[in-house]
Amino acid sequence: MLENYQPTILFEDNHLLVVLKEQNLASCPDESGDDNLLDLLKDYLKRTYNKPGNVYLGLVHRLDRPTGGVMVYAKTSKAAARLTEQMRTGDFEKRYLAVLGGAPEPESGKLVGWLKKNAVNNMVYLCTEGTDGAKYAALDYRVLEKRGALALTEIKLHTGRSHQIRVQFAGIAHPVYGDMRYGGEYAIRGKLALWAYSLAFTHPVTRERMRFMSEPPAEETPWKFFRISEAVDPAHLG
Repeated sequence: MLENYQPTILFEDNHLLVVLKEQNLASCPDESGDDNLLDLLKDYLKRTYNKPGNVYLGLVHRLDRPTGGVMVYAKTSKAAARLTEQMRTGDFEKRYLAVLGGAPEPESGKLVGWLKKNAVNNMVYLCTEGTDGAKYAALDYRVLEKRGALALTEIKLHTGRSHQIRVQFAGIAHPVYGDMRYGGEYAIRGKLALWAYSLAFTHPVTRERMRFMSEPPAEETPWKFFRISEAVDPAHLG
């Protein structure tokens, strides 16, 4: 495990820990045995507050390993349960920025479909309703800016399926830039151009509506081709 890991904390109280997940770091333990954010945060809490024994930290949602951005973890089981319920009812809002290969037509709309994961190769595939193991997937999108063959796009998830954004846009021939699994001609080596830039939910105890935002690395390709600061302006949230 990374020693003395110092997370980028956006908010912390007795109930929640909102942090920035780095790209290429797993959200939680997986079969790889690699370092993951959940265990690193538990270690951080144990060190910071001199907690004896095991530290509780509840996993509320996940980001794919190559995706960076805002995540919330629950410091109590009550907070975890209430946030999970918000995910079920749609009160837990997740928005992403992605750089796509070309702009979809129309430039704003909704993608719905069915996805199935192959656990052997860790790939997700579009399939038809009724397929064994298929899960419903839905998202809204709108193109914010176009630069040549690339399109900066905002995505609002309605479901949180594994690899959902990447597979659904690859399925309409507009893959995410830098996606080595589904990107086709846009499978350009480097970091995946997908960022969880906005997370909104109701505080599980105070009932305050909260929103946390984070810019993707604006100096890196392909983000540097776009006006990122304007894209993440809360005034532009649709």
